[in-house]
Amino acid sequence: QVQLVESGGGLVQPGGSLRLSCVASGFTFKWFAMSWDPQVPGKERELVASMTGGGGSVTYGASVKGRFTISRDNAKNTVYLQMDSLKPEDTAVYYCKTPFAGGTWGQGTQVTVSS
Repeated sequence: QVQLVESGGGLVQPGGSLRLSCVASGFTFKWFAMSWDPQVPGKERELVASMTGGGGSVTYGASVKGRFTISRDNAKNTVYLQMDSLKPEDTAVYYCKTPFAGGTWGQGTQVTVSS
């Protein structure tokens, strides 16, 4: 059974930082790209960062390029999202995703950027 468990969200002031983690189980983690897909109420999830299974290729959305960094530790079946210089518009529920089994997301972790 595929399972993705996100953590690390919270309330942070503009300009602050957070590090999200997503622990995966139920599939061969190192074989699959992983992504972070935030969602705000009333809108669809959007991909902001992705990384291939071996970590050799990364992609960032234009809104987060230069501020967010995706990484992974295949020995720990974990993908991370380092979020720096956070802005109020980054507020969302952040989901990690694997394309395994047609696409699976975790339960999400809330990130709120507010003063």
